[in-house]
Amino acid sequence: MRPRSVLVVDDDPDILEVLDMRLNALGFAVTATPDPEAALRLIGERGFDLALFDLRMEPLDGIALTRAAHERQSRLPVLIMTAHGTIENAVEAIKEGALDFITKPFVPEELRGKIGRAVAERRWARDRDLLYRVGESLASSAAIDRVLRVVAEGTLEATETERALVFLRADAQLVVKAAAGASPTSETRLLLAAERAMVGREPIADAADDGRIVLAAPLMIDRTAEGALVAENPGYVVATDEDLDLLRLFAAQAAVALKNTRDLSRLRGGALAALGRVATQVAHELNNPLGGLTLYSHVLEERFKRGGDTEGVEMARKIGRAVQHLHELVTDITAYGRQPELRRERVPGNAVIEECLGTMQERFAEKQIRVDCQLDAAIGPLFLDVHEMRKVFGNLFINAMEAMEPGGTLTVRSRRRGALSVEIDVEDTGCGMDAETCSRMFDLFFTTKPNGTGFGMAIAGSVVDRHGGRLTVDSEPGRGTRVRISLPAG
Repeated sequence: MRPRSVLVVDDDPDILEVLDMRLNALGFAVTATPDPEAALRLIGERGFDLALFDLRMEPLDGIALTRAAHERQSRLPVLIMTAHGTIENAVEAIKEGALDFITKPFVPEELRGKIGRAVAERRWARDRDLLYRVGESLASSAAIDRVLRVVAEGTLEATETERALVFLRADAQLVVKAAAGASPTSETRLLLAAERAMVGREPIADAADDGRIVLAAPLMIDRTAEGALVAENPGYVVATDEDLDLLRLFAAQAAVALKNTRDLSRLRGGALAALGRVATQVAHELNNPLGGLTLYSHVLEERFKRGGDTEGVEMARKIGRAVQHLHELVTDITAYGRQPELRRERVPGNAVIEECLGTMQERFAEKQIRVDCQLDAAIGPLFLDVHEMRKVFGNLFINAMEAMEPGGTLTVRSRRRGALSVEIDVEDTGCGMDAETCSRMFDLFFTTKPNGTGFGMAIAGSVVDRHGGRLTVDSEPGRGTRVRISLPAG
């Protein structure tokens, strides 16, 4: 690994010579200049791990140079060099963003100690915040895609690289699951570095002829490399052993998220199988008495009507609604526990959406919901189980309507994405959801509705998944919700 880089700016050539010698002895790669303007150009072009600025310089003094340097490299640790008589000015420089000051003439122990603290304290303060952010994401039960994106973004920021990617195994090959930043390097080279790290089961640093360095750390789950976290450095950024340690740490965070997701999926799979067995056994036993209760509630309602007992009529109706709610719950459990085989047929994709909107028309009008339909005829026919997809759209339209106040707008869009994919958006102007609700909305029995069963979105997600598609949700409190369905083109 290359040494850390330090920029020294002082208009005294003797000081530059002394610091160049001493900092080289401490293992730094030193760039020294008497020209503040040249220093700023270097910072903009290269970036540094540390800077030492003289307080008294022309045309920019150390305070002004610190401000200008931080506009180009916001986290650059700056030490101000000053004589004893100007310590008050050095304190002022600290208020303006310098990390500390060093007095002239230099005392070797002070120089070594303050430089060490300048690099370590700034780095640990930054890394602590980044790790807290990633840990918070893991603890929030967020979707795995979101967690991996946070890991990629945290890696990019922690190692101050140009690009960070998370590769995972999928169908016997590595694919990019999350990315942050951009660079001209092809993904093929980054993929090769990921494979090397996975084979060696240890972080690696790969330097190319153009000077760019690729760092890669494997994602180890149960002693198996399931993917890799890759970060790319431009040639002028120094990659250190600490960068590899950080990459290993962030890769471990991503591996924890993946393992948790897989364990949860297995638990849900086991719960689903058990639920199916229980549903098969109890559905018949429950449906018969529920059917009887429905009949009895209607009989009671008619008798109360004939007797003019309005209070009794309302009570009978409440009983009927409660029984109907129980019947719907049993139906949902049975449907989710014993999912039928898809009966697909080639149908006009927009026609299914329009049919479901038509069945909701009266309810939309009653609540004064405006429907903005933007269906693209170019999506053509889709290979769908129409009965099952009606459940999906019906559930999404009801959720959107119930999330909005009168006067809200429901927007439904369809469009083709290339030759292989179709996207359908259901977007409302309702109350929106927080991140925790979004992450749990596909969980069985989870609902925010007073009378909800917690099966609607679980069934919708399952139907889309069985069609080879994907259902994603984007929502914020107070800003509405957009549900996107991606399906294979017909």
